[in-house]
Amino acid sequence: MALKGNLRDFSITQLLNLIHIATKTGALYVEGGSDTVAVYFRDGKISFAQNANQSFDLLKILASSKKLKRSQVVMLQEKFKDLQPAELGLCLVNGGYLSQEDILDTLRAYYSGVVKQLFIWEDGFFHFEGPESAPEGNIMVRESLEDLIVEGARKLKEYEQLKDEIPSLEMALKFSDRPGTNMRAINLSQDEWRVVSYVNPKNSITQIAHATRLNEMDIRRVVYALLQAGIVEIIRPASGAVITPGRTFVAQDRDEQKSIVNRLIDRIRAI
Repeated sequence: MALKGNLRDFSITQLLNLIHIATKTGALYVEGGSDTVAVYFRDGKISFAQNANQSFDLLKILASSKKLKRSQVVMLQEKFKDLQPAELGLCLVNGGYLSQEDILDTLRAYYSGVVKQLFIWEDGFFHFEGPESAPEGNIMVRESLEDLIVEGARKLKEYEQLKDEIPSLEMALKFSDRPGTNMRAINLSQDEWRVVSYVNPKNSITQIAHATRLNEMDIRRVVYALLQAGIVEIIRPASGAVITPGRTFVAQDRDEQKSIVNRLIDRIRAI
């Protein structure tokens, strides 16, 4: 199966659907910007996936999924250092720390998460190499593509709608002078509170996303929710020119952040 091209012409969802229908075995490589993602398939199912810019640490992945405690990770890192993931997984099972299904369930979710990162990539190059197997020493799974394809189609539609509402992330945010009536029933999420603390006419939305570690999809979703609630408005950056990533970023200190949040709470209570 010789397949290569640009994501502008062929979306990730379409690629997954093709691999699923053809029950292909091989590796899909996707390059976009500074990221390179490799997804390996066996008979049309995901067996392994990894972003080249993200280190694969099985113990930390298990801890993030609440399968291991942080204190256990420190001890296990010393006890089983330098082991390949497959060897480490076997030691964890034989040592009674986790069951095989615990590890496989966690990795199914992790590999699926790597693929989900690709859903909103609009530009980049891809090529499929078959039949190519994942690097030795890793733990393989068999994860169906059906649910991912459905989720990818839904996420792509949502992303397109959010882009219509927020065309550019190089704009800035300011608190609304006329808060909307939706603020009467406001209930901000943790991510929304984090973004609120960086609202400043000198900060671009891109810079806020970087500071809060939100990806493009999530920052658009959060900003849209704040816009709908009438909390913020989109404006051009205070400098009068679009601020590009890497330039000076204005972040409030902790006292100022608390002051902003407290003012917002007082404002909400006064409505």
